[in-house]
Amino acid sequence: MSVVLIVEDELLEQDFLRSVVLDELLPEDTLLTCESGVEAINLAKEHRPDIIIMDVRIPELDGISAIEEIRKFLPNACISVLSAYSDFSYAQKAVSLRVFEYLLKPIKPTDFKDVFCRMMGTVSTSEVQPELKQEEKTTEVKPERQYFIEESLKFIKEHFRERLTLETVASKVFVNPKYFSHVFKREMGVAFTEYVIGLKIEYACKLLETTNYHAYRISIECGFSDPSYFNRVFCAQMNMTPQTYRKYVGSLKSGH
Repeated sequence: MSVVLIVEDELLEQDFLRSVVLDELLPEDTLLTCESGVEAINLAKEHRPDIIIMDVRIPELDGISAIEEIRKFLPNACISVLSAYSDFSYAQKAVSLRVFEYLLKPIKPTDFKDVFCRMMGTVSTSEVQPELKQEEKTTEVKPERQYFIEESLKFIKEHFRERLTLETVASKVFVNPKYFSHVFKREMGVAFTEYVIGLKIEYACKLLETTNYHAYRISIECGFSDPSYFNRVFCAQMNMTPQTYRKYVGSLKSGH
């Protein structure tokens, strides 16, 4: 679960930042907003956000000073600064406070989304390391881990014919994607992508055996958007083309 704090006193700007951030957050994540440096420090102490978006020119205490205070008790928070001024002294101070990005207003939605997603990625990476180290200490499958693997397998088997991503499945079982990837491979013996492709090819074989569908239709039925890619994957998995597989199965059935 991520906690994000937006500190911006211009309400239109705050609404814009909120809308971009909300599009990227999961239901269990928390988004906080405030309009002053003092409020920012108090909220940071209470909720300990992972990510902070801080405007420089805010009431009571400027953004840089607020970050200085926050760094005393949240040294690892991922913080980016928003400023309408390309003031070198501000930027220099921001660098000394290990600010993730120094963004100049007005910022395009796509640019802000890119920065925020990279911040989320940085937080996810730093969070998963302790989890992985803890996992390495024991081979015992924890009940909660067993639960999310079982739930993810159910979801994958219901949706493998769609364009399914690791991030989608991880979000369905409320687990960090990097952690999910690590545990899935450890428990299943194959990476997530390999597992999904295996299900697709298994289903393709079934269709080749039981229908007269052309290869391009089978590729679509199995969730491949590109028939040529389907052929390459099928060949890599089965050491023969879909057409050869159909003939081979047909010859077995006919006894030849």
